[in-house]
Amino acid sequence: MDEPYDFGFCITGVVFLLMLFVPNIMWTRKGKTIGYVESAKKENKVLLIFERVGQVAVSTALVFFSALNPKVMVLVDGLYFEWKIIIWMMALTLMILYECYWMKYFKSSKTMKDYYSSFVGFPLAGATLPVMAVLLLGIYSENVIVICSAIILGIGHIGIHYMHKKEIKRNMDKFMI
Repeated sequence: MDEPYDFGFCITGVVFLLMLFVPNIMWTRKGKTIGYVESAKKENKVLLIFERVGQVAVSTALVFFSALNPKVMVLVDGLYFEWKIIIWMMALTLMILYECYWMKYFKSSKTMKDYYSSFVGFPLAGATLPVMAVLLLGIYSENVIVICSAIILGIGHIGIHYMHKKEIKRNMDKFMI
């Protein structure tokens, strides 16, 4: 049984990172959201630092803490899953929803409103879904480093998305006057 801070290869983390990176690479190659480049120039520098530090910390933690992998215990009368596997499954579900959010986005007109939209009840889905998934992995593995990394990423990433969403609303309100 892995301890929360045992170093080792984490297939779960690699899969989650692929689920994060592939749509973002596609987004970069297919052309960014209309108006994004101008808006990104106005990003809060403190939030940007939190986001970058969080990205590095989360990426590193996801690959090197083997306790993030699901645990299955074999007993004499069959398989037994820890109750905590539900938390791991919730994290995976959030990442699947994140992929669905991106599919919806790629089929949209690719406006700022589309990019910062909610998805199945999750506000700012492009930011909240992966951050919540990593936070759940940290809770599942009882690894404070992963939990803190997710919180730092969340402050920056969700904070930046929230600021952009406020800017969109402000710009829309100007035209409604």
